[in-house]
Amino acid sequence: MANYQIDDIDRRILSFLVKDARMAYLEIAREVGVSGAAIHQRVRKLEAGGVITGSRLLVKPSALGLNVCAFVSISISEANKYLEVTESLKKIPEVVECHFVTGSSSLLVKLYCFDNDHLMSVLLNTIQNIPYVQSTDTMISLDEAFERQVWVKDFKARSFRSELPKPGKK
Repeated sequence: MANYQIDDIDRRILSFLVKDARMAYLEIAREVGVSGAAIHQRVRKLEAGGVITGSRLLVKPSALGLNVCAFVSISISEANKYLEVTESLKKIPEVVECHFVTGSSSLLVKLYCFDNDHLMSVLLNTIQNIPYVQSTDTMISLDEAFERQVWVKDFKARSFRSELPKPGKK
């Protein structure tokens, strides 16, 4: 398990990349006050150390007609079946996030659907038919007030582990 120590320069690089993953390294170099080569080298080290896990293009769901965003808390009948249930949820394209949570439910998923009929179909015909799913509770998002990545600018953690154990595995 490798540890990577970040410093203030790494933190500044991350703050720019979190805001715009396509920002040119030379532009970051000018802002940070180091060479472009140093930015490339540091980004590669941040990737190798597991601090940066990738970059992605974000698509606005409503631009694709996905006008309903919902959060579904899922109770499972047997806690040790968590991995089986999450593997089934991965196969549902409408599900975009899945979290193992504390509280009265086991899982919290975020999904996008075209409309309420589509949402009802996914709930009744797909999610609730997964073995070990005991019950669901659905909340429909009326508006997304904001969305952001991890706040990096003044983040004080100095060490990141590249490999964390997965729940249920040793």
